[in-house]
Amino acid sequence: MSDIKKMYKTIMADNFPDEITISFGDHKLIYRKRTWKIADEKSGDLIEKGLRYGENPDQEAALYELINGNLVIAGCEFIGPGRGLVSSISEEEMIQAGKHPGKTNLTDLDNALNILKYLTDKPAAAIMKHNNPSGIAYGSNVREAFDRANMADRIAAFGGCLAVNKPLDKEAAQSIADNYLEVVAAPDFEDGAVDILSKRKNLRIIALKKIGSLADYKALPFIDFKSLMDGGLIIQRSQSNKITSKEDFKLATTVYKGKEYSIERTPTEEEYEDMLFGWSVETGISSNSVIYVKQGATVGIGTGEQDRVGVAEIAIHKAYTKYADALCFNKYGIPYKNFELEVSRGKRDRAELDEIDEETNKNRGGLIGSSMISDAFFPFRDGVDVGIKEGVSSIVHAGGSDRDFESIIACNEADPKVTMVFTGQRLFKH
Repeated sequence: MSDIKKMYKTIMADNFPDEITISFGDHKLIYRKRTWKIADEKSGDLIEKGLRYGENPDQEAALYELINGNLVIAGCEFIGPGRGLVSSISEEEMIQAGKHPGKTNLTDLDNALNILKYLTDKPAAAIMKHNNPSGIAYGSNVREAFDRANMADRIAAFGGCLAVNKPLDKEAAQSIADNYLEVVAAPDFEDGAVDILSKRKNLRIIALKKIGSLADYKALPFIDFKSLMDGGLIIQRSQSNKITSKEDFKLATTVYKGKEYSIERTPTEEEYEDMLFGWSVETGISSNSVIYVKQGATVGIGTGEQDRVGVAEIAIHKAYTKYADALCFNKYGIPYKNFELEVSRGKRDRAELDEIDEETNKNRGGLIGSSMISDAFFPFRDGVDVGIKEGVSSIVHAGGSDRDFESIIACNEADPKVTMVFTGQRLFKH
Protein backbone atom coordinates (compact mmCIF):
# COMPACT_ATOMS: atom_id res chain seq x y z
CA MET A 1 0.00 0.00 0.00
CA SER A 2 2.92 2.35 0.64
CA ASP A 3 3.77 2.22 -3.08
CA ILE A 4 0.37 3.47 -4.33
CA LYS A 5 1.46 7.11 -4.78
CA LYS A 6 4.83 6.00 -6.09
CA MET A 7 3.03 3.98 -8.78
CA TYR A 8 1.86 7.14 -10.55
CA LYS A 9 5.42 8.48 -10.76
CA THR A 10 6.60 5.37 -12.58
CA ILE A 11 8.16 5.59 -16.02
CA MET A 12 7.49 2.25 -17.66
CA ALA A 13 10.15 0.48 -19.70
CA ASP A 14 9.56 0.82 -23.42
CA ASN A 15 10.21 -2.34 -25.40
CA PHE A 16 8.26 -1.42 -28.50
CA PRO A 17 10.18 -1.19 -31.81
CA ASP A 18 11.48 2.14 -33.11
CA GLU A 19 9.69 1.62 -36.42
CA ILE A 20 6.55 -0.19 -37.58
CA THR A 21 5.57 -1.05 -41.16
CA ILE A 22 1.97 -1.92 -41.99
CA SER A 23 1.05 -3.35 -45.37
CA PHE A 24 -2.35 -2.76 -46.96
CA GLY A 25 -2.15 -4.84 -50.13
CA ASP A 26 0.32 -2.97 -52.33
CA HIS A 27 0.50 -0.02 -49.95
CA LYS A 28 3.02 0.25 -47.12
CA LEU A 29 2.71 2.69 -44.24
CA ILE A 30 5.80 3.37 -42.15
CA TYR A 31 5.50 4.68 -38.59
CA ARG A 32 8.28 5.97 -36.32
CA LYS A 33 8.13 5.89 -32.54
CA ARG A 34 7.93 9.35 -31.00
CA THR A 35 10.27 10.07 -28.07
CA TRP A 36 11.32 13.21 -26.23
CA LYS A 37 14.34 14.19 -24.16
CA ILE A 38 12.86 15.56 -20.96
CA ALA A 39 14.60 16.42 -17.69
CA ASP A 40 14.12 13.90 -14.89
CA GLU A 41 11.95 15.26 -12.07
CA LYS A 42 14.54 14.46 -9.40
CA SER A 43 17.99 14.44 -10.98
CA GLY A 44 17.39 16.96 -13.74
CA ASP A 45 19.18 14.64 -16.20
CA LEU A 46 17.70 14.40 -19.68
CA ILE A 47 15.87 11.13 -20.22
CA GLU A 48 14.82 10.06 -23.71
CA LYS A 49 11.47 8.33 -23.48
CA GLY A 50 8.18 8.11 -25.30
CA LEU A 51 4.94 7.71 -23.40
CA ARG A 52 5.24 7.61 -19.63
CA TYR A 53 2.88 4.64 -19.53
CA GLY A 54 -0.40 3.52 -21.07
CA GLU A 55 -3.91 3.84 -19.69
CA ASN A 56 -2.62 2.55 -16.34
CA PRO A 57 0.82 2.76 -14.71
CA ASP A 58 1.52 -0.95 -15.27
CA GLN A 59 0.92 -0.86 -19.04
CA GLU A 60 3.72 -0.23 -21.53
CA ALA A 61 2.75 2.08 -24.39
CA ALA A 62 4.26 3.84 -27.38
CA LEU A 63 3.22 6.64 -29.73
CA TYR A 64 3.93 6.34 -33.45
CA GLU A 65 3.92 9.01 -36.16
CA LEU A 66 3.22 8.23 -39.81
CA ILE A 67 6.39 9.19 -41.69
CA ASN A 68 6.02 7.50 -45.07
CA GLY A 69 3.41 5.93 -47.31
CA ASN A 70 0.12 7.01 -48.79
CA LEU A 71 -2.99 4.86 -48.56
CA VAL A 72 -5.71 4.89 -51.22
CA ILE A 73 -8.59 2.42 -50.91
CA ALA A 74 -11.55 2.36 -53.30
CA GLY A 75 -10.71 5.85 -54.47
CA CYS A 76 -10.53 7.25 -50.93
CA GLU A 77 -7.19 8.84 -50.11
CA PHE A 78 -6.38 8.70 -46.42
CA ILE A 79 -4.35 11.25 -44.48
CA GLY A 80 -0.66 11.05 -45.32
CA PRO A 81 2.69 12.03 -43.76
CA GLY A 82 3.48 15.61 -42.84
CA ARG A 83 0.12 16.38 -41.24
CA GLY A 84 0.90 15.14 -37.76
CA LEU A 85 -0.76 16.86 -34.80
CA VAL A 86 -0.51 14.96 -31.51
CA SER A 87 1.65 12.21 -33.03
CA SER A 88 4.32 14.70 -34.12
CA ILE A 89 4.66 16.90 -31.03
CA SER A 90 8.30 17.89 -30.80
CA GLU A 91 10.40 18.87 -27.78
CA GLU A 92 10.23 22.49 -28.96
CA GLU A 93 6.43 22.37 -29.08
CA MET A 94 6.32 20.82 -25.61
CA ILE A 95 7.10 24.15 -23.98
CA GLN A 96 6.82 22.65 -20.51
CA ALA A 97 6.82 18.88 -20.29
CA GLY A 98 6.11 18.65 -16.59
CA LYS A 99 6.85 14.96 -16.93
CA HIS A 100 6.70 12.52 -19.83
CA PRO A 101 3.10 12.40 -21.06
CA GLY A 102 1.02 9.26 -20.69
CA LYS A 103 -1.35 7.73 -23.20
CA THR A 104 -4.48 9.34 -21.76
CA ASN A 105 -2.94 12.83 -21.92
CA LEU A 106 -2.41 12.51 -25.65
CA THR A 107 -5.61 10.65 -26.54
CA ASP A 108 -7.57 13.33 -24.67
CA LEU A 109 -5.76 16.01 -26.66
CA ASP A 110 -6.34 14.13 -29.90
CA ASN A 111 -10.09 13.89 -29.28
CA ALA A 112 -10.26 17.55 -28.27
CA LEU A 113 -8.78 18.45 -31.66
CA ASN A 114 -11.13 15.97 -33.34
CA ILE A 115 -14.02 18.08 -32.00
CA LEU A 116 -12.44 21.51 -32.42
CA LYS A 117 -11.79 20.88 -36.12
CA TYR A 118 -15.53 21.51 -36.59
CA LEU A 119 -15.51 24.60 -34.34
CA THR A 120 -13.05 26.93 -36.03
CA ASP A 121 -15.11 30.04 -36.76
CA LYS A 122 -14.94 31.47 -33.23
CA PRO A 123 -12.69 31.10 -30.17
CA ALA A 124 -13.49 27.71 -28.65
CA ALA A 125 -12.23 25.66 -25.72
CA ALA A 126 -12.53 21.92 -25.12
CA ILE A 127 -11.77 20.35 -21.73
CA MET A 128 -11.46 16.56 -21.89
CA LYS A 129 -11.55 13.83 -19.24
CA HIS A 130 -11.14 10.14 -20.05
CA ASN A 131 -11.54 10.83 -23.77
CA ASN A 132 -14.90 12.58 -23.36
CA PRO A 133 -15.52 16.31 -22.99
CA SER A 134 -16.38 17.66 -19.54
CA GLY A 135 -17.18 21.00 -21.13
CA ILE A 136 -16.90 22.67 -24.53
CA ALA A 137 -17.79 26.25 -25.33
CA TYR A 138 -17.47 29.15 -27.70
CA GLY A 139 -16.51 32.59 -26.41
CA SER A 140 -15.90 36.10 -27.64
CA ASN A 141 -12.25 35.44 -26.73
CA VAL A 142 -10.18 32.53 -25.43
CA ARG A 143 -10.63 33.44 -21.78
CA GLU A 144 -14.41 33.53 -22.08
CA ALA A 145 -14.40 30.25 -24.02
CA PHE A 146 -12.34 28.59 -21.29
CA ASP A 147 -14.39 30.04 -18.44
CA ARG A 148 -17.64 28.84 -20.03
CA ALA A 149 -16.24 25.37 -20.78
CA ASN A 150 -14.83 25.13 -17.27
CA MET A 151 -18.02 26.21 -15.51
CA ALA A 152 -20.06 23.79 -17.63
CA ASP A 153 -18.61 21.11 -15.35
CA ARG A 154 -16.04 22.64 -13.03
CA ILE A 155 -15.71 19.44 -10.99
CA ALA A 156 -15.05 17.06 -13.89
CA ALA A 157 -12.60 19.55 -15.44
CA PHE A 158 -10.23 18.98 -12.50
CA GLY A 159 -7.10 17.29 -13.88
CA GLY A 160 -8.35 17.52 -17.44
CA CYS A 161 -6.81 18.32 -20.81
CA LEU A 162 -7.57 21.73 -22.30
CA ALA A 163 -7.24 22.62 -25.97
CA VAL A 164 -8.11 26.01 -27.45
CA ASN A 165 -8.26 26.92 -31.13
CA LYS A 166 -6.81 30.45 -30.91
CA PRO A 167 -3.57 31.88 -29.44
CA LEU A 168 -3.72 31.93 -25.64
CA ASP A 169 -3.20 35.34 -24.01
CA LYS A 170 -2.26 36.37 -20.46
CA GLU A 171 -5.85 36.91 -19.32
CA ALA A 172 -6.80 33.42 -20.40
CA ALA A 173 -3.62 32.01 -18.86
CA GLN A 174 -4.43 33.57 -15.50
CA SER A 175 -7.92 32.11 -15.51
CA ILE A 176 -6.55 28.70 -16.50
CA ALA A 177 -3.77 28.83 -13.89
CA ASP A 178 -6.37 29.14 -11.13
CA ASN A 179 -7.48 25.58 -11.98
CA TYR A 180 -5.73 22.23 -11.91
CA LEU A 181 -5.20 20.78 -15.39
CA GLU A 182 -2.82 18.17 -16.77
CA VAL A 183 -2.45 19.56 -20.31
CA VAL A 184 -2.92 22.95 -21.99
CA ALA A 185 -2.54 23.10 -25.77
CA ALA A 186 -2.93 26.08 -28.10
CA PRO A 187 -1.70 27.11 -31.56
CA ASP A 188 0.45 29.77 -29.90
CA PHE A 189 1.00 31.60 -26.61
CA GLU A 190 1.23 35.36 -26.34
CA ASP A 191 4.12 36.93 -24.43
CA GLY A 192 3.80 36.33 -20.71
CA ALA A 193 1.14 33.60 -20.94
CA VAL A 194 3.58 30.70 -20.53
CA ASP A 195 5.18 32.41 -17.52
CA ILE A 196 1.81 32.43 -15.80
CA LEU A 197 0.97 28.82 -16.69
CA SER A 198 4.40 27.44 -15.85
CA LYS A 199 3.93 28.20 -12.16
CA ARG A 200 2.21 24.82 -12.14
CA LYS A 201 5.33 22.69 -12.56
CA ASN A 202 3.64 19.46 -13.64
CA LEU A 203 1.43 21.11 -16.25
CA ARG A 204 2.20 20.01 -19.80
CA ILE A 205 2.14 23.13 -21.99
CA ILE A 206 2.03 22.39 -25.72
CA ALA A 207 2.19 24.82 -28.64
CA LEU A 208 0.78 23.14 -31.76
CA LYS A 209 0.76 25.65 -34.58
CA LYS A 210 -1.29 23.32 -36.77
CA ILE A 211 -4.25 23.86 -34.43
CA GLY A 212 -4.58 27.13 -36.32
CA SER A 213 -5.41 25.16 -39.48
CA LEU A 214 -7.67 22.51 -37.94
CA ALA A 215 -10.39 23.21 -40.50
CA ASP A 216 -8.14 21.54 -43.09
CA TYR A 217 -8.55 18.23 -41.23
CA LYS A 218 -12.35 18.08 -41.46
CA ALA A 219 -12.34 16.17 -44.75
CA LEU A 220 -9.21 14.06 -44.16
CA PRO A 221 -10.11 10.44 -43.30
CA PHE A 222 -7.79 8.17 -41.36
CA ILE A 223 -7.66 4.45 -40.63
CA ASP A 224 -9.24 3.51 -37.31
CA PHE A 225 -7.94 0.33 -35.66
CA LYS A 226 -9.70 -1.70 -32.98
CA SER A 227 -7.76 -4.50 -31.34
CA LEU A 228 -9.65 -7.55 -30.13
CA MET A 229 -8.72 -9.61 -27.09
CA ASP A 230 -7.81 -12.56 -29.33
CA GLY A 231 -5.19 -10.51 -31.15
CA GLY A 232 -7.43 -9.76 -34.10
CA LEU A 233 -8.13 -6.37 -35.62
CA ILE A 234 -11.16 -4.50 -36.87
CA ILE A 235 -10.28 -1.74 -39.33
CA GLN A 236 -12.64 1.02 -40.37
CA ARG A 237 -12.57 4.35 -42.09
CA SER A 238 -12.79 7.22 -39.62
CA GLN A 239 -16.09 8.91 -38.92
CA SER A 240 -16.98 12.08 -40.83
CA ASN A 241 -19.41 14.81 -39.84
CA LYS A 242 -21.76 15.50 -42.75
CA ILE A 243 -23.54 18.38 -41.01
CA THR A 244 -21.57 21.55 -41.73
CA SER A 245 -24.37 24.10 -42.19
CA LYS A 246 -28.02 24.51 -41.21
CA GLU A 247 -29.01 23.47 -44.74
CA ASP A 248 -27.67 19.98 -44.00
CA PHE A 249 -30.36 19.42 -41.37
CA LYS A 250 -33.75 18.10 -42.46
CA LEU A 251 -36.92 19.13 -40.67
CA ALA A 252 -38.27 15.98 -39.05
CA THR A 253 -40.85 14.19 -41.18
CA THR A 254 -41.86 10.56 -41.56
CA VAL A 255 -44.64 8.31 -42.84
CA TYR A 256 -46.23 5.68 -40.61
CA LYS A 257 -48.99 3.36 -41.86
CA GLY A 258 -49.67 5.68 -44.78
CA LYS A 259 -49.96 8.84 -42.67
CA GLU A 260 -47.38 11.64 -42.88
CA TYR A 261 -46.09 13.28 -39.71
CA SER A 262 -44.10 16.54 -39.87
CA ILE A 263 -42.63 18.91 -37.32
CA GLU A 264 -44.71 22.08 -37.08
CA ARG A 265 -42.16 24.66 -35.91
CA THR A 266 -39.07 25.71 -37.88
CA PRO A 267 -35.88 26.34 -35.86
CA THR A 268 -34.76 29.90 -35.18
CA GLU A 269 -31.30 31.05 -36.27
CA GLU A 270 -30.09 30.77 -32.66
CA GLU A 271 -31.38 27.21 -32.46
CA TYR A 272 -29.65 26.30 -35.71
CA GLU A 273 -26.38 27.65 -34.29
CA ASP A 274 -26.72 25.56 -31.15
CA MET A 275 -27.74 22.47 -33.09
CA LEU A 276 -24.67 22.78 -35.32
CA PHE A 277 -22.46 23.32 -32.28
CA GLY A 278 -24.00 20.36 -30.45
CA TRP A 279 -23.72 17.98 -33.39
CA SER A 280 -20.05 18.91 -33.75
CA VAL A 281 -19.45 18.19 -30.07
CA GLU A 282 -21.21 14.83 -30.47
CA THR A 283 -18.50 13.67 -32.90
CA GLY A 284 -16.15 13.21 -29.94
CA ILE A 285 -18.45 11.60 -27.35
CA SER A 286 -18.69 7.88 -26.67
CA SER A 287 -22.05 6.35 -27.53
CA ASN A 288 -24.88 5.96 -26.58
CA SER A 289 -24.90 9.64 -25.77
CA VAL A 290 -27.29 12.53 -25.33
CA ILE A 291 -26.14 16.07 -24.61
CA TYR A 292 -27.73 19.46 -24.03
CA VAL A 293 -26.21 22.70 -25.32
CA LYS A 294 -27.22 26.32 -24.98
CA GLN A 295 -25.77 29.52 -26.44
CA GLY A 296 -22.64 27.79 -27.68
CA ALA A 297 -21.78 25.83 -24.54
CA THR A 298 -22.48 22.37 -23.19
CA VAL A 299 -25.03 22.25 -20.35
CA GLY A 300 -25.22 18.52 -19.64
CA ILE A 301 -23.29 15.63 -21.19
CA GLY A 302 -24.45 12.03 -20.96
CA THR A 303 -22.00 9.46 -22.32
CA GLY A 304 -21.68 5.76 -23.00
CA GLU A 305 -24.94 4.41 -21.63
CA GLN A 306 -26.79 1.33 -22.81
CA ASP A 307 -30.23 2.95 -23.21
CA ARG A 308 -31.08 6.29 -24.72
CA VAL A 309 -33.75 7.47 -22.29
CA GLY A 310 -31.40 6.61 -19.42
CA VAL A 311 -28.54 8.66 -20.80
CA ALA A 312 -30.92 11.57 -21.50
CA GLU A 313 -31.90 11.48 -17.83
CA ILE A 314 -28.28 11.22 -16.67
CA ALA A 315 -27.35 14.29 -18.71
CA ILE A 316 -30.21 16.20 -17.07
CA HIS A 317 -29.08 15.12 -13.60
CA LYS A 318 -25.57 16.31 -14.42
CA ALA A 319 -26.92 19.63 -15.72
CA TYR A 320 -28.76 20.28 -12.43
CA THR A 321 -25.76 19.18 -10.36
CA LYS A 322 -23.27 21.35 -12.25
CA TYR A 323 -25.62 24.34 -12.31
CA ALA A 324 -26.01 24.20 -8.52
CA ASP A 325 -22.26 23.80 -8.06
CA ALA A 326 -21.56 26.81 -10.29
CA LEU A 327 -24.05 28.94 -8.33
CA CYS A 328 -22.50 27.89 -5.05
CA PHE A 329 -18.91 28.36 -6.19
CA ASN A 330 -19.56 31.78 -7.71
CA LYS A 331 -21.38 33.03 -4.60
CA TYR A 332 -19.52 31.33 -1.74
CA GLY A 333 -16.22 30.21 -3.29
CA ILE A 334 -16.59 26.52 -2.38
CA PRO A 335 -18.05 23.48 -4.16
CA TYR A 336 -21.72 22.64 -3.59
CA LYS A 337 -20.91 19.30 -1.94
CA ASN A 338 -18.56 21.00 0.56
CA PHE A 339 -21.25 23.59 1.29
CA GLU A 340 -23.80 20.81 1.78
CA LEU A 341 -21.47 19.03 4.22
CA GLU A 342 -20.92 22.20 6.24
CA VAL A 343 -24.69 22.72 6.43
CA SER A 344 -25.11 19.17 7.78
CA ARG A 345 -22.51 19.95 10.45
CA GLY A 346 -24.21 23.18 11.46
CA LYS A 347 -21.43 25.40 10.13
CA ARG A 348 -23.59 27.13 7.51
CA ASP A 349 -27.18 28.27 7.18
CA ARG A 350 -29.46 25.69 5.50
CA ALA A 351 -31.51 28.57 4.06
CA GLU A 352 -28.54 29.48 1.84
CA LEU A 353 -28.39 25.93 0.49
CA ASP A 354 -32.15 25.92 -0.07
CA GLU A 355 -31.80 29.17 -2.02
CA ILE A 356 -29.27 27.54 -4.38
CA ASP A 357 -31.53 24.51 -4.83
CA GLU A 358 -34.58 26.69 -5.51
CA GLU A 359 -32.77 28.73 -8.15
CA THR A 360 -31.41 25.55 -9.78
CA ASN A 361 -34.87 23.99 -9.93
CA LYS A 362 -36.47 27.22 -11.13
CA ASN A 363 -34.02 27.42 -14.04
CA ARG A 364 -34.08 23.64 -14.55
CA GLY A 365 -30.33 23.38 -14.40
CA GLY A 366 -29.94 25.83 -17.30
CA LEU A 367 -31.83 23.50 -19.66
CA ILE A 368 -34.67 25.88 -20.57
CA GLY A 369 -34.26 26.85 -24.22
CA SER A 370 -31.42 24.38 -24.78
CA SER A 371 -30.91 22.01 -27.71
CA MET A 372 -31.04 18.27 -27.08
CA ILE A 373 -28.60 16.28 -29.22
CA SER A 374 -28.59 12.51 -29.63
CA ASP A 375 -25.92 10.60 -31.55
CA ALA A 376 -28.54 8.18 -32.95
CA PHE A 377 -32.29 8.05 -33.35
CA PHE A 378 -34.72 7.92 -30.44
CA PRO A 379 -36.40 4.50 -30.67
CA PHE A 380 -39.38 5.72 -28.62
CA ARG A 381 -40.81 9.08 -27.61
CA ASP A 382 -39.80 8.58 -23.96
CA GLY A 383 -36.33 10.00 -24.73
CA VAL A 384 -37.56 13.25 -26.25
CA ASP A 385 -40.24 13.55 -23.55
CA VAL A 386 -37.45 13.66 -20.96
CA GLY A 387 -35.93 16.72 -22.65
CA ILE A 388 -39.23 18.43 -23.40
CA LYS A 389 -40.21 18.20 -19.73
CA GLU A 390 -37.09 20.21 -18.84
CA GLY A 391 -37.81 22.95 -21.39
CA VAL A 392 -35.61 22.13 -24.38
CA SER A 393 -36.64 24.08 -27.46
CA SER A 394 -34.99 22.01 -30.19
CA ILE A 395 -33.94 18.41 -30.73
CA VAL A 396 -31.38 16.87 -33.10
CA HIS A 397 -31.02 13.19 -33.89
CA ALA A 398 -30.26 10.89 -36.80
CA GLY A 399 -33.84 9.95 -37.61
CA GLY A 400 -34.78 6.64 -39.16
CA SER A 401 -36.59 4.96 -36.27
CA ASP A 402 -39.79 3.07 -37.05
CA ARG A 403 -41.41 5.24 -34.39
CA ASP A 404 -40.08 8.65 -35.42
CA PHE A 405 -43.73 9.69 -35.68
CA GLU A 406 -44.04 9.40 -31.88
CA SER A 407 -41.17 11.84 -31.33
CA ILE A 408 -42.65 14.26 -33.86
CA ILE A 409 -46.02 14.11 -32.11
CA ALA A 410 -44.32 14.77 -28.76
CA CYS A 411 -42.65 17.92 -30.13
CA ASN A 412 -45.85 19.21 -31.73
CA GLU A 413 -47.84 18.56 -28.53
CA ALA A 414 -45.37 20.49 -26.38
CA ASP A 415 -46.30 23.95 -25.11
CA PRO A 416 -44.50 25.86 -26.46
CA LYS A 417 -43.90 23.68 -29.53
CA VAL A 418 -40.45 22.09 -29.84
CA THR A 419 -38.67 21.92 -33.18
CA MET A 420 -36.81 18.83 -34.37
CA VAL A 421 -34.36 18.08 -37.18
CA PHE A 422 -32.85 14.88 -38.58
CA THR A 423 -29.21 14.55 -39.59
CA GLY A 424 -29.49 11.38 -41.64
CA GLN A 425 -26.28 10.04 -40.09
CA ARG A 426 -25.34 8.33 -36.84
CA LEU A 427 -22.35 9.33 -34.71
CA PHE A 428 -21.56 6.20 -32.71
CA LYS A 429 -18.06 6.25 -31.21
CA HIS A 430 -16.82 3.20 -29.32
